[in-house]
Amino acid sequence: MVERRPVFDAIAHLTLVLGVVIVALPIWIVLVTSTQRMEDVLSAPIPMWFGDRALENYTAVLGVGVQGSHTGPVGRMMLNSLIMALAIAIGKITISLLSAFAIVYFRFPGRMLAFWTIFLTLMLPVEVRILPTFEELNHAP
Repeated sequence: MVERRPVFDAIAHLTLVLGVVIVALPIWIVLVTSTQRMEDVLSAPIPMWFGDRALENYTAVLGVGVQGSHTGPVGRMMLNSLIMALAIAIGKITISLLSAFAIVYFRFPGRMLAFWTIFLTLMLPVEVRILPTFEELNHAP
């Protein structure tokens, strides 16, 4: 049953707007603080509007990394993550297509078991499988 009452519409919209604010406010704070000087970020109250150091801060972080944090440049890390994410996505799509083709067009015993095994394996994130594989390979005799 669809209600046409303005009060319910207002409550629904208020709930949605509140949800957007709750989700977006931390993102807004991160974006704003990334354009500030360190002294401004560490002092109260936190600035809620963009500063004048955006280009300088982003160039420093993406180019050479943060001084004193002993990490490499974030730009290279983001490129590595992009390459890994694309390789994993393309690999999963390829395996899914080939598996679906084999399961649909070929009749063999254990076909449904193969389907569910492949399905569950594809649902597991790669990161969950990397560490155990690494540990197993490092401790092998």
